[in-house]
Amino acid sequence: MKALLVLALSSLCATAMADEVPTDVAQQQPAVEEYTYSTHLDIAEIISMSEVPDVCEVVPMKMEYNDSKGQRHILRYSVMGNGCSNG
Repeated sequence: MKALLVLALSSLCATAMADEVPTDVAQQQPAVEEYTYSTHLDIAEIISMSEVPDVCEVVPMKMEYNDSKGQRHILRYSVMGNGCSNG
C-alpha cells in the first residue's frame, strides 16, 4: 500500500513539474508577430534572420530582433525566393 502511495505521489509531482516547464519557456520566448504594411518597426539590433531559399515563389521568413528598449521580438514576413531567373 505504501509503494502504491509513493508511486501516485511521484507521478503527481512529475506531472506538476512538467506543467511548469512550458510556462517558463513561454515567458522567455516572445510571441511571433505578423508583419503588415502598417506595422511600426523599432529595430535596434537584429539577432537572427532565416535564410531565403532558392525557390521561385513567395516564402515565409522570420527575424528575431531587439527593439530600442531591449525587448526581444520575432517578426514573420514574406519574401520572394532567390530561385527565379530573369531570362
